[in-house]
Amino acid sequence: MVCISTDELLDSLQDYKLIDVRSIDAYNGWKEAGEARGGHIKGARSLPHKWLHYIDWIEIVRSKGILLKDSLLIYGYNKEKTEEVARQFERAGYHDVTVYDSFLEWAEKDLPMEHLEKYRQLVSARWLNQLINTDNAPEYDNDKYVICHAHYMNPEDYDRGHIPGAIALDTNSLESTEDWNRLPPEELKETLEKAGITHDTTVILYGRFASPSNDDPFPGSSAGHLGAIRCAFIMLYAGVKDIRILNGGLQSWLDSGFEETREFFENSRSSFGIEIPQKNEIMVDLEEAKQILADCDKNLVSVRSWPEYIGEVSGYNYIEKKGRIPGCVFGDCGTDAYHMENYRNLDHTMREYQEVFENWKRMGITPDKRNAFYCGTGWRGSEAFFNAWLMGWEKAAVYDGGWFEWSSNNLPFETGVPEK
Repeated sequence: MVCISTDELLDSLQDYKLIDVRSIDAYNGWKEAGEARGGHIKGARSLPHKWLHYIDWIEIVRSKGILLKDSLLIYGYNKEKTEEVARQFERAGYHDVTVYDSFLEWAEKDLPMEHLEKYRQLVSARWLNQLINTDNAPEYDNDKYVICHAHYMNPEDYDRGHIPGAIALDTNSLESTEDWNRLPPEELKETLEKAGITHDTTVILYGRFASPSNDDPFPGSSAGHLGAIRCAFIMLYAGVKDIRILNGGLQSWLDSGFEETREFFENSRSSFGIEIPQKNEIMVDLEEAKQILADCDKNLVSVRSWPEYIGEVSGYNYIEKKGRIPGCVFGDCGTDAYHMENYRNLDHTMREYQEVFENWKRMGITPDKRNAFYCGTGWRGSEAFFNAWLMGWEKAAVYDGGWFEWSSNNLPFETGVPEK
């Protein structure tokens, strides 16, 4: 293992594959060590020290295209953690491993860095804990916030433990129980006002991760964090100006060593303050979905599993028809209708944004196009949307009705592996 200085790294930057071992939140842009500039060295891949003790660590490394032949440059905040990761690479058979322990110096200088454009909207457990305890936190200049513990028709999920101060939020209070589309404006207004949420409230949303089964009559009742992101999307559509998502959901809170509580919390009613919706452009309905399919400069993106896409399964115990919308682009969520492995890390934090972009680019999903993400009923499509929105994609949207609406209207559909 070799250690190099900033000047030495500058002279040989192009020779290395850069590995950032800080938290994914620091990688995205949060200044967790008081650095002059947030983000990561341009071109670096995220491989947090936290993941070092996962049994699948080497599989993560391989999935990021980090090869034995590569010359690796490992950096982070903490020299001991950086060197620990470097030694793990050496034990795994990597022979050219270099350590750089002067990241704060790099950030002070006018040297190449990158960050997730809207990193402020994806917060860490540390950030949230500071906000709860001090009413203040970095990149927060508001005087009112609401924390929402989301669930689907499962109040026991809140009762068994939640973040202190969080209120329970049932996704059914924002979605129709008939088709899982967003509720009409007057009903959204009622839900938000009852929760004490105004248009200028900072709202932090999270849920509990679980692994639902289709054998369950209501599998979504276990997919709490996916439901939280769905709620975040609907609130953004309604007009909440400052939506924050706890990166990794409740699991990140527990991983950080913070305690849950069973104390019940509720907020005083507040007037939302403005007309709903404020961001109608991020919501696509059936007729616009048809128009998108007819336009080569737009994409209707199917954020579903491969078995759903080729029509082996519908994905849901309440949807009979199997198949895909003709002309849609495959967005590949993961294994089934209740998982998003291809958009998340093993600790349930959002996947490194460059990896998501690279996958999308191969499929023609690029920021210059109008991309409307959809799934069965909107949850997975909403999570994919947030990946694009956090990257600053201004034309991203969600086709709210998804496969449920499309298949219920006797519209054309396809099955099997597409020729292209």
